[in-house]
Amino acid sequence: MLSFFWLRCLLKMVKGNVIVPEDILSFCCNGLQGSTSAPRAREPGEQEEARGAMASPPAAHNPTEVQMSQLVQPCHTNHRGELSTGQLLKWIDTAACLSAERHAGCPCVTASMDDIYFEHTISQPSASPAGQRDGRSALGVGQVVNIKAKVNRAFNSSMEVGIQVSYEDLCSGKHCSICKAYATFVAQGPMGSKVRLEPVIPQTEEEKIEYSIAAERRRMRLVHKDTLKDLLTSSPQETELETRDGSGAVPAERTRVESVELVLPPHANHQGNTFGGQIMAWMENVATIAASYPTLRAIEMFHFRGPSQVGDRLVLKAIVNNAFKNSMEVGVSAEAYGQEMSVSRRHINSAFMTFVVLDQQGQPRTLPMVAPEPGDGERRYREASARKKIRLDRKYVVSCKQTEVPLSVPWDQSNKVYLSYNNVSALKMLVAKANWALAREKEKVRMYTLEEDKFLSFRIEMSVCIPASRAFSLLSNLRRRHEWDSHYVSAELVQKVDDDDMIYHVVSQKLRNENKPQDFVILASRRKPCSKGDPYVVAFRSVTLPTHPARPEFTRGETLCSGFCIWPESQEMSKVAYYNQAMPGYLTYVTTNVAGLSSDICSTFEACEKFLLKNKEDLISRLQDF
Repeated sequence: MLSFFWLRCLLKMVKGNVIVPEDILSFCCNGLQGSTSAPRAREPGEQEEARGAMASPPAAHNPTEVQMSQLVQPCHTNHRGELSTGQLLKWIDTAACLSAERHAGCPCVTASMDDIYFEHTISQPSASPAGQRDGRSALGVGQVVNIKAKVNRAFNSSMEVGIQVSYEDLCSGKHCSICKAYATFVAQGPMGSKVRLEPVIPQTEEEKIEYSIAAERRRMRLVHKDTLKDLLTSSPQETELETRDGSGAVPAERTRVESVELVLPPHANHQGNTFGGQIMAWMENVATIAASYPTLRAIEMFHFRGPSQVGDRLVLKAIVNNAFKNSMEVGVSAEAYGQEMSVSRRHINSAFMTFVVLDQQGQPRTLPMVAPEPGDGERRYREASARKKIRLDRKYVVSCKQTEVPLSVPWDQSNKVYLSYNNVSALKMLVAKANWALAREKEKVRMYTLEEDKFLSFRIEMSVCIPASRAFSLLSNLRRRHEWDSHYVSAELVQKVDDDDMIYHVVSQKLRNENKPQDFVILASRRKPCSKGDPYVVAFRSVTLPTHPARPEFTRGETLCSGFCIWPESQEMSKVAYYNQAMPGYLTYVTTNVAGLSSDICSTFEACEKFLLKNKEDLISRLQDF
């Protein structure tokens, strides 16, 4: 209610300068409805026309979208009567490949499949007594799997395909989500040559968000190995087995499984290569045997390193790397060779799968420990522990909805990549939102507001005569912000994480009715454009550091999402936009300063313009590359 009150007060205050109809006041206070249009201000006549329209125009159809429905047959189920995960992976890969080839207009191959977290297994409660099964009523049989795939973004010769999987029970009408996945495909021309792809043009708000964040997911894939190496370097050398009672540990060697599959024509795709989904299904099968037939909960990225063809033999190896309290990690690899006596084997793929064992109530059982083999086994054991921490951090920071992520997440080496991802993607999601309402326009400065859920968001923008790269360099340096923003007292660079991410301790002015200033620990993440049309991005969010706890002389403040986006309009002109997703603490400040808020924001942004113009030829700033 606090944010609605503020919005009503603000719009009353600036009503004389609002260029939308007068009844936008009641419209905004009753909530903003969803839209598939691009974020922009409405012209005076547009809103009235939309209200009087009989129906909204249909959303533009994405030409790359593929929808597939599969009826679960007995041959698709495992020993428990549930849909086999391997079969599901084949269906996912098929739908994703069709979507990729629709966009590319040529054959495509699977390069990788990102982490997959399975929310549900596909099973149908039997109408017969517990435990009674027969061939006609196997669990899962008769249900429908719905798969939707579409290209989120195309890069040079690769593209990201987003896949959503759900199931429906035709008898009860129940619908349920199974998983969401992202796959990378590479387009191939004649003789395996690379094909330069046309860009994807997102239409809806959802597509614009996925398009924008696809660049961040690509960045995470490229640094994943380095993240694991850094964590292993910084973690203690002693293994978990040395710190726990391992008297009942199961030797890892007893879980080793090896299988050989001959690639036949039915296993190949239309290019003659082994179908990627088939390889993933075989890998899931041997991993399940190694884990003694538990329930698969997550798969860490599949990464295809090379093709295999009809006639090849695929050697599939699996072993339990580590067992935790309620889950275990199984490592699985696929190698290929061309003939029975061939010595050299080609590494095709590798993945890590997380399994749980459920009791009769569906709760995870406590698992015995695993005793690793000396040498290579101990390395895999330690790496599994590191991957578990990375998975938890990634799921905690990346997979949560924006409203579920705490304001100040503890920062450390293991989650730095995912905090940076969350920081930038949250800002990009805010930028792509529709229904921004123009609240005030003063000379070149335009102020917009957006009411959504419990958040009240601001957008302030203007055009400045400065190259976008120069504005990006100046605005990403928080140590200079006090030169134009009177709310900032100081900003100390606490830690330079890398060239794109830095942590600052910021001190701001006292709030009204407060007897001490605020301080913040801020992660600043910056990104240059990934491709033409992308903005320069500088994103801010709160983190916690053990070296900078809350101190009695300050009121510790927090920010969830704020930052700058800078679009080049020409070689010498840029559109600079600042975004802030206001939280309850900030709304308190807003409601006590309604009278001067709008003019204060505009004055601050006008000071920002003067700062940019004054320093755009600054040689130090020009050469500085944080």
